[in-house]
Amino acid sequence: MTALTWHGEQDVRVEEVPKPEIVNPTDAIVEITATAICGSDLHLYNGYMPSMREGDVLGHEPMGEVVEVGEEVDRLEVGDRVVVPFTISCGGCWFCEEDLYSLCDNSNPNAELAAKIMGQSPAGLFGFSHMLGGYAGGQAEYLRVPYADVGPVKIESDLPDEQVLFLSDIFPTGYMAAENAEIEENDTVAVWGCGPVGQFAIQSARMLGADRIIAIDRIPERLEMAREHADAETIDFEEADVYDRLMEMTGYRGPDRCIDAVGTEAHGTGVVGATDEIKQDAMLQDDRPVVLRQAIRCCRKGGTLSIPGVYLGRSDNVPTGPLMNKALTVKTGQTHVQRYLDPLLEKIEDGEIDPSFVITHEASLEDGPGLYETFNEKEDGCIKAVLTP
Repeated sequence: MTALTWHGEQDVRVEEVPKPEIVNPTDAIVEITATAICGSDLHLYNGYMPSMREGDVLGHEPMGEVVEVGEEVDRLEVGDRVVVPFTISCGGCWFCEEDLYSLCDNSNPNAELAAKIMGQSPAGLFGFSHMLGGYAGGQAEYLRVPYADVGPVKIESDLPDEQVLFLSDIFPTGYMAAENAEIEENDTVAVWGCGPVGQFAIQSARMLGADRIIAIDRIPERLEMAREHADAETIDFEEADVYDRLMEMTGYRGPDRCIDAVGTEAHGTGVVGATDEIKQDAMLQDDRPVVLRQAIRCCRKGGTLSIPGVYLGRSDNVPTGPLMNKALTVKTGQTHVQRYLDPLLEKIEDGEIDPSFVITHEASLEDGPGLYETFNEKEDGCIKAVLTP
């Protein structure tokens, strides 16, 4: 089959790889009809995620049609149309039973490797390094789905792929980010990063009752999307000091809730931003915590900081003193996608949201390497790319 494969920093290729087969009786095989490039994929593309191997199949935002099921799969049948979550979860361990699906104890076969770095292993993820399971991803014609009765959500309506595809990751991720922010009626919410996850965090903050949303980015198309689709106020961090501007906009109290939808590859300005990039390139730190520092400084006393942006390891000069002394609550984590599938699908079916608004580029798998470059360089107004095998 055809797939997009990783071969090192900024080297994604279209290759023929073996078609997946049933390995365990709880597996299903899905023929992919739509798949997307995620901002998290760029961490792999730019060489920041450890334990990648040449030839790894990329992608963790897929959907398609079930073409084969293992003998112990009860919930899915051949012909079912499904969206596949990026988190792989067994459904039976303590964490899954607590709806903490991204912390599954059983789905990462390389748990010992992850535990050496993190202390304990989170769940396995599709297409996201051998530290997190070494599972082939969904930027391909077919995908093997372990624990198939636990993960995929069936789409039984005639909604097009583009409207439901993002249940695989970025819609639940943005929603959980807003939920973690503990938004209350009349709150002011600041969202750093207006990429796809940031856009869904903004939309979700509005759904959860935020009075004001302030979106922070440097890409004009992203800021315009936030204004157009969520009536957000915006700050271009290359044109204004974020702290000063947020203080002015909030009567010098600070935003009630802050969401870091950027993570490890945050762009900073001035000497501090340049220093972070130098340290990361020299492997003196794993992440660029520009946004994390800003959010801690800007958030009002007693406020909440939600972090859906992916961080990979160590970060220098994180202001833990202000974090503690301002009595901030911090909530983060990979998304417990399965927890949100049914309620968010219902919101789509009810017309409360049409997630396809973020799509700016659609192409075939063969165009994938070029779109990775376009997305990475923020060229051609690219905010979200969807691929069809």
